[in-house]
This record gives sequence, C-alpha cells and structure tokens, in this order.
Amino acid sequence: MPDRLSIADLIGPSGVAVGFGARTPRQVMNLIADKAAQNFGLDPVGVLSALLEREQSGSTGLGRGVATPHARVSGLEHSRLVVVRLEQPIAFGAIDGQPVDLFFALLSPEDSGVEHLRALARISRLVRREDLRGQLRQAADADAIRFLLAQGEATAA
Repeated sequence: MPDRLSIADLIGPSGVAVGFGARTPRQVMNLIADKAAQNFGLDPVGVLSALLEREQSGSTGLGRGVATPHARVSGLEHSRLVVVRLEQPIAFGAIDGQPVDLFFALLSPEDSGVEHLRALARISRLVRREDLRGQLRQAADADAIRFLLAQGEATAA
C-alpha cells in the first residue's frame, strides 16, 4: 500500500453505510463483508470469516462508541476501509464497556505488515477526536461522513 493513501481513498466512493439497524456484531460484520464485496470485488464469505476470526482473539472496540474491526484478506492490492454508522449502538465488547455505533473496518492485503498497522494507527488517531466523532454521528449521509473524515485527516496532518 502506498504509505499515504488518504482515508477517503481507502474508503472509495461508496464504502460508507449509514443508518443500518444491526442488533448484533455478526450483523455488522455481514454488512461490512457485503460492502467490501460490492466496492472492492472481494469474496464476502472470506471477508466475514477473516473479520470474525480476528474478533475472536479480542474485541476491536476502542471505546467511546467506536470499533476498528480489521483483517488481512486476499484480493487486495492495498488497504481498504468500510465505515458503518448504526442507527442505534450495539454491545461490541469495547474496552470501556460502552455500546458501539461507529465502525471503521480496515481490510488489508494478506502480505501487508507495517502498512496495515500504520493505517490502523491513523484511523485510531482520527477517531479519538471527540469533535469529529460527534460530527460523524450527526452527518446527514455517507458523503458527509467521507467529507468529515477527509477534512479531519487534513487538519490532523
């Protein structure tokens, strides 16, 4: 992966899902896998399996209503990101015990090493900002979320 693909580039034109009514972590993971299949030409079963396997080793719930599910999958040239905002937060085993409504799912090539970790760190730094999380929760639609993430990354640089 080129080291500095922007967050918006990682997402692509339609990698954001807004207003999904998931009630379980599995439903969220299914949505992420479906979005990855539609947008990045990946096998949804393989993506789902990789995400679920990673979650079994420990929740990716960062706290403050945010989770960063992630996995390495075949079929990618560089990392990609699927962003999901739920209608209502769900229990996700976050470190602070709070339910999660913002998911930033990072999918990277199977052979990615440090690039995967750097992308995760960039996402984590970005969503640590309380003002940005609030704006993402209030955003009208997927385009607004993409814009806010791009703007947030630009101001952090």
